[in-house]
Amino acid sequence: MRKYQLINVETSALFVSDTHLSEDSPAVINQFNSFIENHASQHDFLFILGDLFEYWIGDDANQFNSVVSTLQGLESKIYFIPGNRDFLIGPKFLKKTNIIILEDPTLIQLGNQEAVILHGDTLCIDDKEYQDFRTVVRSEKWKKDFINQEIDKRLEICKDLRIKSSEAQKSKSDILMDVNENEVKKLFKDLNFPQIMIHGHTHRPKKHEYLLDNNICNRWVLDDWYDSGSYLVWKGGKLHTESL
Repeated sequence: MRKYQLINVETSALFVSDTHLSEDSPAVINQFNSFIENHASQHDFLFILGDLFEYWIGDDANQFNSVVSTLQGLESKIYFIPGNRDFLIGPKFLKKTNIIILEDPTLIQLGNQEAVILHGDTLCIDDKEYQDFRTVVRSEKWKKDFINQEIDKRLEICKDLRIKSSEAQKSKSDILMDVNENEVKKLFKDLNFPQIMIHGHTHRPKKHEYLLDNNICNRWVLDDWYDSGSYLVWKGGKLHTESL
C-alpha cells in the first residue's frame, strides 16, 4: 500500500488539524484567519489534516464565509485530508478555496525524508463503536441521504450527533480513544517505514519515536485549538511545534 502524491516540500510547510472552527466561537475563527494571514502566508505549503470545522453540513449551506475569504487570499498551496467532523466538504468549497483534497493516508516528501500524513481516526481501532459509526457515515448512501435533507434538518442531525458523541466519550477510557500502537506500527511497515508520521484527531500533542526493523520512525501528533492554537513547522529540514 503506497498512496503517494507528487508533493515534494523542499522549502517550508505548516501542518495543522483539529481547529474545530465553529460559528459559536468567533474568537477561534479570528485566530485561524490571523494564522493564515500572518503565518501560513510565510510558507509554501499548508497541510490541514482534518476537523478544520466543528461540523460541515454541505457546501450549499454557505458557512464560514470569513474563513473562505481568508483561504482564498492565501497564495500557498493548501492540501486537505478530511476529518470526522468535516468529511462532507465537497467540490464547491474546494474550488472556492483552491484546496486540494488528499487520500487518508497520503505519503509526501519532506526534503530527503518520506512522511505519511493522515487525520488519525483510522488508527483508533480499539474504539469499535466509533469505527462502526465511521463506516456508516462515510458510506456514499449515508452522505447522499444526509445532503438531500433540508439545511435545518442537517443542522439538527449534527447537533444530535455531537451530543451523543460527547456523552459516549464520558464512558470511554483515554486508552480506548487513543491510537492503537500496533496499528501505528503496521502503517509504518505497510508504507516501507517512512521516517515521519503526522496526524491529529486524538488531541494529544506529542512526538513519539519508534525503532522498527532497524528504522527510526517518528510520529508527531497535532494539538486541537479548543484552548490555544498550535501547529507543526517543517523548515530547514526539521520539524518543530509553534504556538500562536
